[in-house]
Amino acid sequence: MSETTTSQTAPAPQVWPSLRAEDARGLITFLIEAFGFEEVVSYGEGDIVHHAELAWPPGGGVMLGSARRGPDDLFALPPGTFGAYVVTDEPDALFDRAMKAGATLVSGLQDTDYGSRDFSVRDPEGNLWSFGTYRGHPRSP
Repeated sequence: MSETTTSQTAPAPQVWPSLRAEDARGLITFLIEAFGFEEVVSYGEGDIVHHAELAWPPGGGVMLGSARRGPDDLFALPPGTFGAYVVTDEPDALFDRAMKAGATLVSGLQDTDYGSRDFSVRDPEGNLWSFGTYRGHPRSP
């Protein structure tokens, strides 16, 4: 009698931060050029983006769309109110890239007391992006 074992791997849990932009197509271009996000998909017409997904190469990503007005918008986030911390293994190179692409400096490269190397910038819409090497506190088993 042979025994067959099938391993089932559950998909990794995901969190997709989402934001709105007055110029969503411009913001997509900026996030790609300044930080290295990769555009996965974008739906819309002309200058209007109904839904876009940008992947962060080490994992995860963000969703965004054009700002909408009215009661039918379930994610009525005012542009410029988003903030995120994004893990990177190369904060110095990413800092240089972001500055060359026109990011607005909030906090320059620094070594933190919790062992991270971080910096913070704003995108053209005013959203706050912090990047660093801190991967979060280890979880209990």
